[in-house]
Amino acid sequence: MGYDRFECAPGLRLQAHERVSAIHHENLLQRLDRLEEMMERLERRLWLTVYGVVAVILAQAVQSFLVVAP
Repeated sequence: MGYDRFECAPGLRLQAHERVSAIHHENLLQRLDRLEEMMERLERRLWLTVYGVVAVILAQAVQSFLVVAP
């Protein structure tokens, strides 16, 4: 025998809670993705700064060798 589905208040509340949890989970994943992208950009900037400092130090070292040995 087939019975009609009966929707009761606790079942509806559970479904609503599951939907809200799914939305929160999706939003959390989006925030984590944005945070990860920002950290990658920051890491690139940091490495550019490190390479720039190393380039300046090497340029000064080469310049001092050129002054000493004419």
